[in-house]
Amino acid sequence: MSQNIKLVVTDIDQTLFSHKQKKVPLSAVKAFKALQDNGIKVFLASGRNRYLIGKIGVLDYVKPDGFITMNGANAIIDGKIIYRYPLPENEVDMLIKFSKRLKFGLTLIEENEGHINYADERVIQAHEKYGTRFPQPRTFPDHYDRTVYQAIAFCDELDESLFLPHLSLCKSARWDTYAVDIMPKDSDKAKGILAVLEHFGWLPENVLALGDNPNDIEMLNFAGISIAMGNARPEVKAEADYITDDIDEDGWANAMKHFGLIK
Repeated sequence: MSQNIKLVVTDIDQTLFSHKQKKVPLSAVKAFKALQDNGIKVFLASGRNRYLIGKIGVLDYVKPDGFITMNGANAIIDGKIIYRYPLPENEVDMLIKFSKRLKFGLTLIEENEGHINYADERVIQAHEKYGTRFPQPRTFPDHYDRTVYQAIAFCDELDESLFLPHLSLCKSARWDTYAVDIMPKDSDKAKGILAVLEHFGWLPENVLALGDNPNDIEMLNFAGISIAMGNARPEVKAEADYITDDIDEDGWANAMKHFGLIK
């Protein structure tokens, strides 16, 4: 099966980029380059947009062949967006309404920027934990007249249970106790990968995917080979073909060696 791999798609946070080390481990940097030298394309898949990916520092260590951004809402090859799938306007407006009513921070992510309405302790805690920068602050009008591809609600599961049933065209993927991604119901990282495969004329069996969080599950199920990091959530490990070591124990590179993609 590994002989068919033409594309490796990796999540960033705690899969490729270590929050403990605040960098991509050296073993992963070398493995990333070795894959490319062997003719395998490597894409980064993230809940962030392209602009925010650039801000976290991962691109100081690796030079990917493309990006799956905003949990599959955009696919980018050679700097060009080949696939777009935004949130419906009325769903964005409903999110804004509940953010104001329930008083939780809300980030709206656009193609090249993101905005947040306000920051409380839940927002600060999530950003500090993952080492991410705050989006630009903005007061959201009741009707948001800009194209939004994804939202992040900084709330607990109780608040999520109050607003999510009102978003009939959306689904959620929680990545922290107080942070949950909101995206179109039929969109995920796998949809972004599919657009890339159609571009190159490849099949799902040509993909190896790595992840650690619930928003990676769809792409793990889609890929020909799926790998969960040793530090992944239990529900993610349950969906993977193989569980590698922890990110800080050379898990990314060891996974590539396990499947014979590099020496």
